[in-house]
Amino acid sequence: MHNDDDQLAFLDDMPSPDSGSAAEACWYLLIVDDDEDVHHATEFALGDLRVLGRPLEFLHAFSAEEAIALLERQRDVAVILLDVVMEHEDAGLKAVERIRNELGLDAVRIILRTGQPGYAPELDAIANYDINDYKTKTELTRGKLFTTVTAAIRSFEQIQRLEASRSGLELIIDGSSHFNAEQGLPSFAAAVIVQLSDLLGIPPEGMVCVRTGGDATDGIVLAAAGRYGEMTNQPLAAVTEQTARQMLECCLQERRNQCGERSLALYFAGRHGSNFAVFIESTAAIRQIDRHLLNVFRTNIAICGENIGLVERLRKAAYVDTLTCLPNRAAQIEAIDELVDGARSGNYVLALIDIDQFSETIDAFGYRFGDQQLQAVGGRLHAMLPDDVHVARVGSDVFGAFGRSEVVNPVSLRNILLEPFDSEGGLHIISFSIGLVCADAVDADGADLLRNAAIALKRAKVAGPGNDAYYTAEVGVLTRQRIHMLHDLRSALDNRDLFVVYQPQIDLASGAVVGIEALLRWRTAAGEFVPLDQLIPVAEQSGLIVAVGSWVLRTALVAQGELAAHGYPLRIAVNVSPVQFRQPGFLDVVRDAIAESAIDPGLLELEITESVALSGWVQTVERMHAIKALGALIAIDDFGTGFSSLSYLARLPADCLKIDRSFVHALDDQHSGTPIAAMVIQLGKQLGMRVLAEGVEDCEQLQTLVDLGCHEAQGMVYAPPMAQQDLLVWLGNRER
Repeated sequence: MHNDDDQLAFLDDMPSPDSGSAAEACWYLLIVDDDEDVHHATEFALGDLRVLGRPLEFLHAFSAEEAIALLERQRDVAVILLDVVMEHEDAGLKAVERIRNELGLDAVRIILRTGQPGYAPELDAIANYDINDYKTKTELTRGKLFTTVTAAIRSFEQIQRLEASRSGLELIIDGSSHFNAEQGLPSFAAAVIVQLSDLLGIPPEGMVCVRTGGDATDGIVLAAAGRYGEMTNQPLAAVTEQTARQMLECCLQERRNQCGERSLALYFAGRHGSNFAVFIESTAAIRQIDRHLLNVFRTNIAICGENIGLVERLRKAAYVDTLTCLPNRAAQIEAIDELVDGARSGNYVLALIDIDQFSETIDAFGYRFGDQQLQAVGGRLHAMLPDDVHVARVGSDVFGAFGRSEVVNPVSLRNILLEPFDSEGGLHIISFSIGLVCADAVDADGADLLRNAAIALKRAKVAGPGNDAYYTAEVGVLTRQRIHMLHDLRSALDNRDLFVVYQPQIDLASGAVVGIEALLRWRTAAGEFVPLDQLIPVAEQSGLIVAVGSWVLRTALVAQGELAAHGYPLRIAVNVSPVQFRQPGFLDVVRDAIAESAIDPGLLELEITESVALSGWVQTVERMHAIKALGALIAIDDFGTGFSSLSYLARLPADCLKIDRSFVHALDDQHSGTPIAAMVIQLGKQLGMRVLAEGVEDCEQLQTLVDLGCHEAQGMVYAPPMAQQDLLVWLGNRER
């Protein structure tokens, strides 16, 4: 039953525990934590604890360095409650190393505590140093804290009492690091046999059995030595030596040691049902061992066993995906690194298999359905790929398969994934995109291969769902160029290397300048211009387009105000990226820019591409109406290049249709360009919208547009995009 009084609550005001008589013997307990409330709460929780008739005396340190300095002066500390994360994320682990190595304090018991459950200590640190326990602060209730500290003090007392008089204790302490360094319970069990044999002064002849169920006979022999060597990994019931089997069964059943003239079975009580027993036999009578020394050995072995279990749990958490039980990304990188040299000469391939539209699936059917899909896909890949193919879940909806190209290739993988998957009691066909990289194609380690496969996967997804692509050196070069361009773009924005130019928009009926379009330009430090078809995709994919677009808008409105001050109150058109348009704060950006520049909002026209108008219909219309409510105008850019629909266009609150330059350039083609331009112009007129043709380059194109009844035009036939000062000169010259 849960008891609220048992919780170790951290309160602002806590009474100080009575320290007791100064002359009374006590146990020194050092609290190392950078949170003062933790110190108070711990004292409050343990203030009335007495262990072996002694009270606790609390010492305090608020950093790892302060703790080390205190321990240099006070070397008889029994227990250290040590925070893992203080000055830095591994401050506690570094302190453990110094306590054991520099200060040589082997007896003090160390209990690691952390307030960050997701933080896992480095496995080597736990394996190589005697750590008594590792708990999250929320896990250490008052009762558990009592139990943990009591056990630690008892262990310390036993070690301390025997250090001065028992030479065998050195063997036990020296062996602790060896035990904890073992990887896995079988290796640990084998070390226990050797260590106990050394303590008894006899050859290693025996076995270690772990109890796995309620029946004492239900156990597995984890390790065996001497004439029992063949019993490793066998059930206890299969042990044919009657004396050994019966002593182990009695030891586990009665939970106490069993002693014979030439044999010994020791019982070790562990947590989480991990009780075990060790059987040792000798060719001669086993000498009497001091009971305290034997208890110390058992205590140390139990602690080491817990540490081994902790290491295994941490290793599982670090390398196994809990949902699918497959290895995770870190495990696959490690597996590839182990095989990479042979893989380069063995035609190995890494494939990343991505579930198409997985986020949309979750939105439609929920996370439970998504989890079932992941489990089904991971289970099929693991079951149907050969054992020598390393399968892992390396991302939220991405699986990795590393093996020979005869198996790891698009055809084989799609054959495995072709059949429908069973989710929520029904069969569902799943589409996959696959990116692949050959291990011998590049000189790379596991992490690099994963990155290269991810690049290939992106290329596959660009082509649409259900496609696959291989990584090539050329792809890598292009990707690195895009990454460099992204870094340069960030610097250009910060260093104001970007600038805006303006192209006039002309009324075809009167020939008057009625507006200008603001256009982004980027000139590198080397003086080279970066093409917009390279700049914009990088900015959009990185999300940097939001900041760039906001800067262009503010810059353009400032320019519009300055032109108006010179007598040219022209309408200014500013392009809006789809990514920018969908940002939740986009309307606030527009509203603030209008307010800061103090312009007439009716002179601002936001150009939104047809693709934006087609995506997310309800949200798009709502946002466009909100823009109109601000007083601004809306133009539909690149009209006709997408999947145009008269029904949606009639419902959009737009003021202008812009004929894409591709149709303007094709005006001389009576079978394609002119009919489309004529259709757009007539459509705009019927819907009450202005029609503006962009990219007009010559007089023939211009005359055709006039004949078709187009309202406005911009392009080289009038003027190129110009800097603001050049535009002022151009406007002044037109008035002469």
